[in-house]
Amino acid sequence: MEAVQAGWLSILPPIIAIILAIITKDVVFSLLLGALSGTLIYSLLAGINPLIGPIEVLFRATMEGIDVYIILFICLLGALVQVIANSGASAAYGRWGSRRLKTRRSTLLATSALGVLIFIDDYFNCLTVGTVMRPLSDRQKVSRAKLAYIIDSTAAPVCILAPISSWAAAVGSNLRGTGAFTSDFSAFCATIPYNLYALLTIGMVVYLSVRGRDFGPMRKQELLARELDYAQEETVQQEVPNGKVSDMIIPIVALIIITILGMLYNGGFFGGDYNMDLIGALGNCVAAEALTWGGLCALILAFLMFVPRKLMSFNKFMEGITEGMKNMVPSCAILILAWTISGVCRDQLLTAEYIRDLMAASSIPGFLLPVIIFVVAAFLSFSIGTAWGTFGILIPIVIPVATALSPNLLIVALSATLSGSVFGDHCSPISDTTILSSTGAECDHMLHVSTQLPYALCSAGCAAIGYIVAGLTDGNLVMTLGISFAALAVLLLALTRKTTETP
Repeated sequence: MEAVQAGWLSILPPIIAIILAIITKDVVFSLLLGALSGTLIYSLLAGINPLIGPIEVLFRATMEGIDVYIILFICLLGALVQVIANSGASAAYGRWGSRRLKTRRSTLLATSALGVLIFIDDYFNCLTVGTVMRPLSDRQKVSRAKLAYIIDSTAAPVCILAPISSWAAAVGSNLRGTGAFTSDFSAFCATIPYNLYALLTIGMVVYLSVRGRDFGPMRKQELLARELDYAQEETVQQEVPNGKVSDMIIPIVALIIITILGMLYNGGFFGGDYNMDLIGALGNCVAAEALTWGGLCALILAFLMFVPRKLMSFNKFMEGITEGMKNMVPSCAILILAWTISGVCRDQLLTAEYIRDLMAASSIPGFLLPVIIFVVAAFLSFSIGTAWGTFGILIPIVIPVATALSPNLLIVALSATLSGSVFGDHCSPISDTTILSSTGAECDHMLHVSTQLPYALCSAGCAAIGYIVAGLTDGNLVMTLGISFAALAVLLLALTRKTTETP
């Protein structure tokens, strides 16, 4: 299928999907209608039969957009979580953790710290942190919405700040293609202090965790969580008294180790056709493939640990695999439809090119360049649901524009591109990271989106102020960071209230 220039019509499908999701609260229906609206627009502009064409284009886009490895990993992880729960290990882990993490604050900070530690890949981060910390956050009556927010806010925002991560490697590959820098690694490291949205988001997570404060829809969910019993049922543990904490920890650790080794292996770190160094291997790896290897090996290890010790029978183990995979069907459906609508906008309607051309044709004052780039990158990332695709499109444009308009702001403009891409990805209901965060926390997807959005907008607004300051001061780092964090502190003090207070 050849792409068509749809102009402003190219941004309608994600807008339709988002509006419908807000109205109906049914994200699957909304994504499907959004994708169909995109294929209808494509069919009309391409001169295809408007009755059959949209369906044909929809299924083609779906088949081309599916990442089978991610779907397999989600199913394998669902199976692993279910069999661990059936073994009694989750309940044992919850009791063990509750004796050590005795307060909500310590649990929230531990969740945040784990999210920061798993900086290699955002997919890996979302599902691993959710699996490990959900039993503990449930016991401390932390809302699933708050857990999903912390997971999401320590996934992409952390990965984009880590010089050794799949994100850093992807950015480096885009920088390498421009020829503007002698070292793409040093150029990426130079952007870190100016990546305001990521820095402010992590700072906000720490503040909210330490102070026990919230605002907006999130505060309502936190207050409701005090009245609900999220804690997992312990009847399984009573039936299987031998379930131990190690029965949960060992398979999860195996998942982590095998996944990292798998990323290095298929990236060429251990020789073969590529013979890459560590950073090159991370940039060349297929993270989803490695995740699938790790998930399968962890599930096999769980079988060898549980069945011979009679924690559960062979049939019960296989029933757990089936049940766990069933639990992941809604998440898989949302992810597939999100990939579909993203593919239709990106490949058939050329949404990214439309926004790129608007930006290139505009007359931008030099000092406003960083903040305008931040806003454009955020809008594009939000619309197509991918940060990687956004900075892949914008970096080759931003570098020559910044060099021509304000060379002193080149690094700041590049940072604004990465920062805006992460912000849009963080907020977008069709972003795979957003979907996987709600999956990892077992939180309703649209509830996660609606409760997270005010927090993300708060950080983004302060980041925008920071980029204006950077433009006016030729990138003065102290003033940029100082005013950005000061603005965030003022907002948080004004907006947040203790969740122990009545509304």
